[in-house]
Amino acid sequence: MELPQNGSVKSNDSLLTVAEIEEIDFSKFMDRPPRPLNMDRKRSFDERSMSELSIGFSPRHSSRNVDNFSRNIDHADFVYSPSRRSGINTPMSQHSFEPHPMVGEAWDALRRSLVHFRGRPVGTIAALDNSEEELNYDQVFVRDFVPSALAFLMNGEPEIVKNFILKTLRLQSWEKKIDRFQLGEGVMPASFKVLHDPVRNTETLIADFGESAIGRVAPVDSGFWWIILLRAYTKSTGDTSLAELPECQKGMRLILSLCLSEGFDTFPTLLCADGCCMIDRRMGVYGYPIEIQALFFMALRCALILLKQDEEGKEFVERIVKRLHALSFHMRSYFWLDLKQLNDIYRYKTEEYSHTAVNKFNVIPDSLPEWIFDFMPSRGGYFIGNVSPARMDFRWFCLGNCIAILSSLATPEQSTAIMDLIESRWEELVGEMPLKVCYPAIESHEWRIVTGCDPKNTRWSYHNGGSWPVLLWLVTAACIKTGRPQIARRAIELAETRLLKDSWPEYYDGKQGRYIGKQARKNQTWSIAGYLVAKMLLEDPSHLGMVSLEEDKQMKPVMRRSNSWTF
Repeated sequence: MELPQNGSVKSNDSLLTVAEIEEIDFSKFMDRPPRPLNMDRKRSFDERSMSELSIGFSPRHSSRNVDNFSRNIDHADFVYSPSRRSGINTPMSQHSFEPHPMVGEAWDALRRSLVHFRGRPVGTIAALDNSEEELNYDQVFVRDFVPSALAFLMNGEPEIVKNFILKTLRLQSWEKKIDRFQLGEGVMPASFKVLHDPVRNTETLIADFGESAIGRVAPVDSGFWWIILLRAYTKSTGDTSLAELPECQKGMRLILSLCLSEGFDTFPTLLCADGCCMIDRRMGVYGYPIEIQALFFMALRCALILLKQDEEGKEFVERIVKRLHALSFHMRSYFWLDLKQLNDIYRYKTEEYSHTAVNKFNVIPDSLPEWIFDFMPSRGGYFIGNVSPARMDFRWFCLGNCIAILSSLATPEQSTAIMDLIESRWEELVGEMPLKVCYPAIESHEWRIVTGCDPKNTRWSYHNGGSWPVLLWLVTAACIKTGRPQIARRAIELAETRLLKDSWPEYYDGKQGRYIGKQARKNQTWSIAGYLVAKMLLEDPSHLGMVSLEEDKQMKPVMRRSNSWTF
């Protein structure tokens, strides 16, 4: 492995494996002396190609493929990340080097956000901002806790993560009703809160499954994040006993039952309502949003690793593998946009009928927004926000594209192209504070129609083109996986100029991310944790294994354009 003069890391396939990452001398990108990485690794089960489990499921071969899977998993080696401790002013710290002063402040702030239930830490609250009305920022959100959980795992403190996984699992079993309608059994809560009764000296948990949320939308992403976090815990600790608990196995199956159920869908993607994920307000992401599809793909791959090979587990394995193949083909074919594909769409004919149609979704070329032609670089590409009949949402969504890289939904070539796009459109996507949750902002008449005149999602604010520091950890992980750590370092250094001074805001406003968000909470926990995880990933790239899955070569379609299937 060589480091070119510009500091970027490249392999023959552009995308790096975990083993290759561990061989890189990342000290070139750090302010401290190099520290050796743990090289005592074996090939873990989740680093194997899914082709070793089963490829091309069919009724004739299903039983044989499941048997092959069983033989493979019997010898699965769940290699764990070495859990090197990071940070200062924490009981777990071991290193003598002097990290950035913000790191100690961040750890102190993160520990202040801890929530305890009956004497045990079970999560972190969304924000510790006493200057604003609490609303639901005093609750533990599933998606918000993920970067906090990763920080604790990387610091060698897995107990809080285990407690969180078990408590949310118990909440999943609650009866869930909104008005007179009962939600699916597998729905995970969006958040929960610990209620203290000083008179009776008791504590109880109160969960929100969407019945109290703005718009009353259930969180589709919570179940996916839960599975991803369970796999991260297993990878970090090497402890498979938690995932093997009957309760955890049942919890996974319930989540999978919801998203693998048969219906009227003609696509392998998940149909969702607006506000069902990180963008939890009306922002025109209804349909098949990239964030949900990427999380769905990653959760399926994690579940494939974690499910036991009993009778119930084998049934889900078959369904998962079939869905993964269909989903990867669909996303890589129809959601991917680069300069050539943009030009093809620009020249589309419409009203085509038959299976040989090129414009399969009947997208009208005149509907292409003007900004996309200047935004698309000569080198680079990304997964667009949404694809459905006669509709393509060309907006860039950071979270979905980063998860696509980490889950290997994106091919190595596509992953490289996404990083090329970030570099070439740095001013638009990063600006003065990383990173834009989506780009560009919608405004004027379109804003009124799409958001319903939402006063919180005005242009370049909040979800509508706001800049969210929490995304640092996702971009950093994607940068390391693609061999481009210098991009992450540049973004982190930019954030370090302001985050602590501004008291860790939830988000920033403005086209360049120059202003603290008009309704942003201070001391936002996932802004703090996202920074810590980004720093620890750069400090010890072997942690990447917790949140990254290697590419399955057999799922890679031949990316040629032909009338037989091209969109």
